[in-house]
Amino acid sequence: MLPWAGGIPVVEEGGQLKGVEAVVDKDFASALLAAEIGADYLFILTGVAQVAVNFGKPDQKNLDRITLDEAIGYLNEGQFPKGSMGPKIEAAILFLKNGGKNVIITSIDKLQDALEGKSGTWIVPNADSMNHKLA
Repeated sequence: MLPWAGGIPVVEEGGQLKGVEAVVDKDFASALLAAEIGADYLFILTGVAQVAVNFGKPDQKNLDRITLDEAIGYLNEGQFPKGSMGPKIEAAILFLKNGGKNVIITSIDKLQDALEGKSGTWIVPNADSMNHKLA
């Protein structure tokens, strides 16, 4: 079992525990659940067909397949903002670090293409896993 599995957010007030509002990040929760059940794949569906670095800039580069180490490097460079792609990449990293084998990030309308290796971004544990496709 993962050491940081969920619960109800509370604060202590006057010796009593009181529930507080909290936001559950769906990507993080999905990654935790997928890792906990031993899933091989995590699909993260979003509004774009692929993850990109230098997003919205003239030198934007869409990413087809990257390794866990590359994902960590791009995240550390600040390539993925906290309010958009950042949580998805963090969830992918969490999943892969906890035994997952493949993460696919894509849009719902490109999912079939992504499963065939024609679209989306695959994030894999290492370079040995780079040439895989599901369908």
